Amino acid sequence: MCLRVLDRKLVHYPDVSVRYRYLLVVVLATIILYYQQYVGGSVSPSVLACFGMSFRYYLTVVVISSVAGALSSLLAGLADRWGRANLVVFGLLAASLTTAFGIPNATSRTEYAFFVSIVGCIEGMVLVATPALVRDFSPQLGRGRAMGIWTMGPVLGSLVVSEVASNTLPHLHPWQDQFHIAGLAGLGVFVVAFLGLRELSPSLRDQLMVSVRERVLVEARARGFDVESALRRPWRQMVTPSVVIPALGVSLFLLIYYAAVGFFVIYFTSVFGFTQSQANGLGNWFWAADAITVVVVGVISDRVGVRKPFIVAGTIVAIAMTLVFASRATRPETSYDTFVVLISILSASRGFAYAPWMAAFTETLERRNPALVATGLAVWGWVLRAVVAIAFLVIPYVVTSVSPVVDYGPKLLAIESRYKTEVATLQQIDPATRAALRVNQHDAAAIGKALKEIEAKSHVSASGAVAKLLDARKIPTADRNYLSAHGQQVLDARATAPPQWEHWWWVCVGGQVVFLPTALLLTGRWRRSSAKGDQEDHRRMVDQQLAELERAAAGLSGALSD
Repeated sequence: MCLRVLDRKLVHYPDVSVRYRYLLVVVLATIILYYQQYVGGSVSPSVLACFGMSFRYYLTVVVISSVAGALSSLLAGLADRWGRANLVVFGLLAASLTTAFGIPNATSRTEYAFFVSIVGCIEGMVLVATPALVRDFSPQLGRGRAMGIWTMGPVLGSLVVSEVASNTLPHLHPWQDQFHIAGLAGLGVFVVAFLGLRELSPSLRDQLMVSVRERVLVEARARGFDVESALRRPWRQMVTPSVVIPALGVSLFLLIYYAAVGFFVIYFTSVFGFTQSQANGLGNWFWAADAITVVVVGVISDRVGVRKPFIVAGTIVAIAMTLVFASRATRPETSYDTFVVLISILSASRGFAYAPWMAAFTETLERRNPALVATGLAVWGWVLRAVVAIAFLVIPYVVTSVSPVVDYGPKLLAIESRYKTEVATLQQIDPATRAALRVNQHDAAAIGKALKEIEAKSHVSASGAVAKLLDARKIPTADRNYLSAHGQQVLDARATAPPQWEHWWWVCVGGQVVFLPTALLLTGRWRRSSAKGDQEDHRRMVDQQLAELERAAAGLSGALSD
């Protein structure tokens, strides 16, 4: 009984409707797993405050999770031998249980880091297994549409994070609720995947299929296909410049994507003063524009028959829009609506390049060996997660101001909102005077100096200055000490944060520029006429092979009837 449950192999290539049903299950699983992977970013300020976690520690958790994902991506290359479906199904179960019950019940930052790393490890495997499944069920002539649909998984996962958080955070205040929702949703999708997900047998999936017309040929060849021979020396076949360099290029191209996942909430709340809910609302626009674009451009690239022109055009627009977005960092007056327009166009252009790239990359892997697509995707997954880990290690040295803003800013904002008038009075007093009063609140000279400073800056009488100073002393001693210890540090950091964030967005632009030439190594034509010529040559070859197969079948039928 157990073996029957685990054996998900199909011995016949499924019809179109069945294939799309399997693809739908794969995309649902991908969406939910990325939702679980990214949900922490929607409540990162609350998580940091709950565990007393510094921003550097938070980034260390992200790096460890990325490294775990990189290692598991390599292990997932074994999906060429073991299959893909069970990796997705039971990975989904483990990630959902961890998200629903492990992370929300963490009692320390170490436990939180441990559970987050488990989810990151599973995500690394799924990053390999799910696109491999999509490739298996999609002939090359429909690969752009199929990969566009798959790309919706990470994008819609991010969109679900933003949508759920922006609509529930005002009502469900504990950060743990966001993980409960993500985990329970994942358990529901696990049931669907457990009952409904299948995969092609190795002899079927290890062949190249350009169009659905080749279904009969693929099944005929499968009866004599030598799987073991095709899988020999997998890493030697796939760790090549034509695989590794494009994988590195697209990883650098995606720096803006991972910055959005990990830091958009922190960026918009700390630099522009938006609430967590508003920042997640901006994420809704970013991910929605991406989700629509990847499917539309995938369909168009299939019809045109080329990928590279879309990759180049999308990247050029993405570079331009990222430069505009970076310039806004030093303009705190930029409105919410302005950001909606900017990030929507930026995200759409990024998706315009990425969906055709995924299709072209899987076609490049097939050109080397269609039996080792998962191994090639494992190389890509490892490179991607390694680049993310390095980027998250580097960002605190580029945006040095983010640590004090994130570490101390939330509590300072809470104090300021509770004692708004009193804090404003303290800010009118010179830091040296405040320091003297903190040492001795009865220091007559310091009191006199403070009163003169309040009187001059508030334009009030001497008695009014006394009243203001007495009101300021109503702030609890612990809160006053916290303001004194970290207030100026955070103010200085907020002043230096905008140009530093601008520098990081320039780094993302650099990644996009480097990406462009690496795309040239992918297989595929530039001109539609050349692509149509290749398709016509292939069609004639398929017609010839089908005719030979029909003649052989007719001859066998005649021999049996005699």
